[in-house]
Parts: sequence; C-alpha cells; structure tokens
Amino acid sequence: MVSLVKLIKSANHLVVFTGAGMSTESGLPDFRSANRGLWTTEQKQYLSSTNALNNHLQEFTDFYRKRVQGIHDLKPHKGHEILAEWERKGYLKQIITQNVDGFHQEAGSEKVAELHGTLKKVHCETCGRSYLSEEYLHDNYTCGCGGVLRPSIILFGEMLPEQPFLTAEEAAIKSDVFLVLGSSLSVSPANQFPLLASETGAKLIIVNKEPTEMDRIADIVIHEPIGNVLEEINSKL
Repeated sequence: MVSLVKLIKSANHLVVFTGAGMSTESGLPDFRSANRGLWTTEQKQYLSSTNALNNHLQEFTDFYRKRVQGIHDLKPHKGHEILAEWERKGYLKQIITQNVDGFHQEAGSEKVAELHGTLKKVHCETCGRSYLSEEYLHDNYTCGCGGVLRPSIILFGEMLPEQPFLTAEEAAIKSDVFLVLGSSLSVSPANQFPLLASETGAKLIIVNKEPTEMDRIADIVIHEPIGNVLEEINSKL
C-alpha cells in the first residue's frame, strides 16, 4: 500500500477507470451475476439489446424499470466521495466509467466519461427528446410525440458514444498513473483503455476482488474492497 500511495502522490495525470465492482459496494447487483435478481445472465443480456427494445418492448421496459428503481434506492459510497474530493483537489484528472448509475456525478465528480451511457435519463427513440428516468418510475414509457422512451444507455448492438470514447482515449494516453477500480476488464472495447495507458508509459494499478485478464501487465494488483483501499490511500495523502 505504501508504494501505491507514493504513486498517487507523485502522479501528474491520474486517471481512474471504474467498473461494476465500484457500484456493488453501494449495494447495486453486478449486472452479470448469475444468482442475483429475477433474470439469468442470458436473459439480462437479451433484455439489454436492441432486439428486445424492438421486439419485446414490455419485457424490456419491465427490466429497466427495476434497474432504474435500483439506482434511485441506493447512493454513492465513501469511495465515490473520495474520488470527487481528489478531483476538487486536483489529484484526479479524469474518471472513465463503464457504470450507468450516475453515482460518480451524484458524489460530486464532474470529469466523468460514461462509456455506456446513463440510467439517470431516458430519451425518445423517435425524436430524441431527453427526460429524467423517473418517467419509468411513474410508468410513463411514451414521449409527447408518441415515440417510445428508452434508457439513455448503450444497448448490445449499439456503438459506444463517440465523445466519451474520445475523452477516455485522450485521458488514457495522457495518464502517468491509471487506476482501475472494480472492473474485470473483460468487456471490449472499454478494456483497451488500461492497455493503452500501460503501453504509453503509465503505471497501471488494478484494484478488484477477483483476478483480471490484465493483472499480468499491471504494476500493482490489489484484491481488496475498493472503499477500504481508497480510504487508506486518502488518509495518507
């Protein structure tokens, strides 16, 4: 931990990359967990696709209503708040996240590239008008124009949004310390950013409860709860 604190202290361009493990510590289920929730992994993957949106709308909206309810019932944990504090103090230059819960922004972070969109908003599939996702909690799934309201996330079958992707790419290249928090690093193309950071000279740190596919190239690997690790680092900064 001492070497990790030294790296964070000495970083000129610290970038943080967060995955599902960052949110599970707030109580949000891991999207791919096979034994939690009402759906199997296969059903979850299908219901998160453009095919489900287009061909099984009722099941699609039922699934996402429950996901929207989940993020409204929970809140950011201490780790989210620490990252926001690091940004305010100038330690942290950019957060790249695979998560769609909006907890980073809720905790106070502003420099957040959301690679997979957000569940905090829904938008009309026809006219593009944006609404807060509370519309789903009020059982409103239709825009004023008559179009379908869908979550503003990236579904299977869709491309990543260009601007967050470019922001993440630039941040990875500029980084001198790249800190991964709670990602298995198994989802492409998002998992290419830690690799890019490492290849362009950054120190790669991975904090995840389970081993990841990139542990072998990381400079430091820690298999401990994220909140505990961030609190210990923060206490020594």
